Amino acid sequence: MLKLIFTSVLLLTSMTFAQSSKDTLWQPLKFFIGEWKGQGEGESGKGDYERSYNFIFDKQFIEVKNKSSYPPSIANNNKGEVHQDLGFISFDRLRNNFVLRQFHIEGFVNQYISTNISSDGKKIVFTSEEIENIPKGWRARETYDILNENEFSETFELAAPDKDFEVYSKVTLKRIK
Repeated sequence: MLKLIFTSVLLLTSMTFAQSSKDTLWQPLKFFIGEWKGQGEGESGKGDYERSYNFIFDKQFIEVKNKSSYPPSIANNNKGEVHQDLGFISFDRLRNNFVLRQFHIEGFVNQYISTNISSDGKKIVFTSEEIENIPKGWRARETYDILNENEFSETFELAAPDKDFEVYSKVTLKRIK
């Protein structure tokens, strides 16, 4: 009986430790968990954004769902556009770094690594390591600036081979849940 009690206490302690370590691990990104809406502007014109960030698989990953809708515009996009992508953020223990993988409706697959998390946690930068289905040498960067407890901005930049990054779109999102 004593062995059963000891084993139960040990198991419960290790489960509590594992959960608190996951909470600590995800601390820089916990702000984003929830549902967001906002507006942005960029190469496709002005648009409306819907985004959600949710923990999945017992906090092993963060799933990111994004939908951006751009109405027809004479200046930028006369047919309009709806963009969707699905992303997953993981923590690579070997590199001790966050990795973001995005799967885009257009067929692109972007793999980013976090290249900067400011000391106050209000600026997070992911820079591409690899992009599938685009000519070699292209790079992408996503910068998240936390504006307040319920709002952040995202700047998405692209760089052609041997060129500097240029802003492709910028959006401000507000928490709805």
